[in-house]
Amino acid sequence: MTEILEQDQSRVNSIQARLSKKLGLNDLRASKATTIPAKSGSTIGSGNYVVTIGLDSKKGLNTHEPTFDPSKSSTYSNISCSSSVCSQLSSATGNSPRCSSSTCVYAIQYGDQSFSVGFFGKEKLTLTSTDVFNNFLFGCGENNQGLFSGAAGLLGLGRDPLSLIQQTATKYNRVFSYCLPSTSSTTGSLTFGKTASSSRAIKFTPLSKLTEETSFYGLDTLGITVGGKKLSIATSVFLNAGTVIDSGTVITRLPADAYSALKAAFKDAMKSYPLTRGFSLLDTCYDLSKYKTVSIPKISFSFSGNVKVDLDVSGIILAQKISQVCLAFAGNSDNDSVGIFGNVQQRRLEVVYDVAGGRVGFGPAGCT
Repeated sequence: MTEILEQDQSRVNSIQARLSKKLGLNDLRASKATTIPAKSGSTIGSGNYVVTIGLDSKKGLNTHEPTFDPSKSSTYSNISCSSSVCSQLSSATGNSPRCSSSTCVYAIQYGDQSFSVGFFGKEKLTLTSTDVFNNFLFGCGENNQGLFSGAAGLLGLGRDPLSLIQQTATKYNRVFSYCLPSTSSTTGSLTFGKTASSSRAIKFTPLSKLTEETSFYGLDTLGITVGGKKLSIATSVFLNAGTVIDSGTVITRLPADAYSALKAAFKDAMKSYPLTRGFSLLDTCYDLSKYKTVSIPKISFSFSGNVKVDLDVSGIILAQKISQVCLAFAGNSDNDSVGIFGNVQQRRLEVVYDVAGGRVGFGPAGCT
């Protein structure tokens, strides 16, 4: 867990650095949805989530499956340096593409300082037996370093033209959703396209203008409620910094003043329980080893569009051990750095990205 949280801070620093210089909706329309199981990455030492997909006939993205070997595929081919799609790597990776014997070469570094360098290629992508995409563009990593935690790859779900969402737009109309399971023993889901539940139960908030020219998904946070009482935090504290929702960040980051108010309200609600030492970036922790039942205050986030999101209890606390149960939030060092709504706070919620409609939706108890 210490390593995961250290990685997490590196990713947050990277996102904040990339966004530091930049501060009417359609109905959902998509073809039949496709859902694949999503599992917690904790079994492979990751704070993120894993799914299994197919490239050619070889499955990947799961530590128990082999990594993709292009030499054994009859449908894989490299992208030429002279191809127009090679030049799209600049926006997708943040680095200009290079050439190796006329083959397009990509290089990308992630927020946790992991990196991947390899050939830009295309291959048949299989999500399910009926959802197959020929000529799917992806990076075939030859030199991969860092904390990939045993996964065989990464799914790009951002807004860049080379992301999975954009490449499958004709089938799924740039709509996807997920429910992140709260434990390693339960299963969540990753869905492409509109689902039956993507309707009344889902409350949508417009994407923030903060991220309109980036691959991130921005939210306009308006307030936080603890135990039914709205915290006295000026809305400008959230709007000046901005917020992005990120499934790759583990712990939600808040502007300094917002976190101070949340921490104070949480401590007041938990005053019956003994405090203990903090853990990594989590500074509000309790020793609950002598209690059979514990009352945790409800926490809700308010977003623009009159959207109120009640967090699952698994999205409020993080237990390193029963004698060290911590408030699962962290504060930024100032009020200017962008806030991030991380994956712990998204646990068991149904989160719907209507990219075409420019909005993100939330629904309760999407997976158990």
